[in-house]
Amino acid sequence: MQKVAVVSLGCAKNLVHSETMMGVFQKAGFVLTEYYDEAEIIIVNTCGFITAAKEESINTILELAQWKTDGACRLLVAVGCLVQKYAKELAVEMPEIDLLVGTNNYHDIVEVIRAYQEQNQIQMLHVHENWTEEAKLAPVERVLTTPQHYAYLRISEGCDNHCTYCVIPEMQGPYRSKSIDQIVDEAKMLAEQGVTELVVVAQDTSYYGLDLYGKFALVDLLKALAAIEEIRWIRLLYAYPNNLTDEMIDYIAAEPKVCKYLDIPIQHADDEVLRRMNRKITQKEIKELITKLRTKIPNMTIRSTFIVGFPGETEDQYQNLLDFLEEMQLDRVGAFPYSREEGTPADKMDGHLDDEIKEWRAENLMEYQYDHMYQRHLQRIGQKCLVKVEEISPDVEGMLLCRSEGEAPDVDPWILVYDSQHEPGDYLEVKIVALDEYDLVGEII
Repeated sequence: MQKVAVVSLGCAKNLVHSETMMGVFQKAGFVLTEYYDEAEIIIVNTCGFITAAKEESINTILELAQWKTDGACRLLVAVGCLVQKYAKELAVEMPEIDLLVGTNNYHDIVEVIRAYQEQNQIQMLHVHENWTEEAKLAPVERVLTTPQHYAYLRISEGCDNHCTYCVIPEMQGPYRSKSIDQIVDEAKMLAEQGVTELVVVAQDTSYYGLDLYGKFALVDLLKALAAIEEIRWIRLLYAYPNNLTDEMIDYIAAEPKVCKYLDIPIQHADDEVLRRMNRKITQKEIKELITKLRTKIPNMTIRSTFIVGFPGETEDQYQNLLDFLEEMQLDRVGAFPYSREEGTPADKMDGHLDDEIKEWRAENLMEYQYDHMYQRHLQRIGQKCLVKVEEISPDVEGMLLCRSEGEAPDVDPWILVYDSQHEPGDYLEVKIVALDEYDLVGEII
């Protein structure tokens, strides 16, 4: 059978799509390979969220196109968000691509490729906006590219929020929840593969279920996931603040398997900027939510991301954001300069700032936040916690790279533990004894 290589770019949600396609290929008898020179089919799962991601996607496609002349590649396929938005442009400007597939056909990738091969066309577009109803799709046994002990679990597709800076609704369609039964079946498949930590993702996890059940149903879903015996941790990412109900907060507080960790994309803290972003929330409401979370769940770790340099953002509005961070003392923060995306409402707004100003504000915010995070890390010295061994350090002999409930994969600090008796996936009780710049240091109890 033909050999296939899959390259995944962008976010964890995209990674789930890549792993799904790999599972589909494997089930159909294709051979997966990590070696591009021997792959007869190369799939690039693109990201088109911001300008930097689009540039990475285009550069990756151009780099891999060399294997059409220097290797075994006979079919170069671009799929995903960039294709969904710019299929016609890519078809004209990048003849290296043989097949362009949008965001609605991950499960059908084998059929699409076989149809292309049978027609023997020079180039083929397969992009449409008849969005698949996710609840009707059977779960696919994915090929995991994460460490075996954790996996991302995507619970929906698309988004209904329509933030003025965001192209996701255009690229991925309206919000479409998977059914609880469907998600649980996929989670059980993952558990059978050795997964003990589920990282729940969607464009907005707190919106889950409204389209399918007529109500926010994330608590119902989490209860069903928590009932899977092999699962020890369930981690929530991308829970928008607007729909974090009291029922949800109380359930997180009460259920031991749900990590006391929330990634809440806040994006800004100035009311006027929030209004122009169409975020449908105020600074006062955000503060009330964070206060409630910390009151009901004192050991809660809160992570958020912020966009600086939004069109018209004044020095005072930027300072309002810094003042908010000073007051609220969030545990983890990411900051990004606003990226102007063609066709969005924000693209048409007045007051776009120079790149240098946006980049300085992002860097300054991160330096500002680092001091807050360091102080919060100092408060953890002497505390005991359960950690999971993520991997063995490739650089330092005898060092385990671990995470507790308070650290998500890829974005948060490590807890460094010196020990040679444990393997990735093991759970250990440790005591935090020191800091190592960004990371924490733990000793096994």
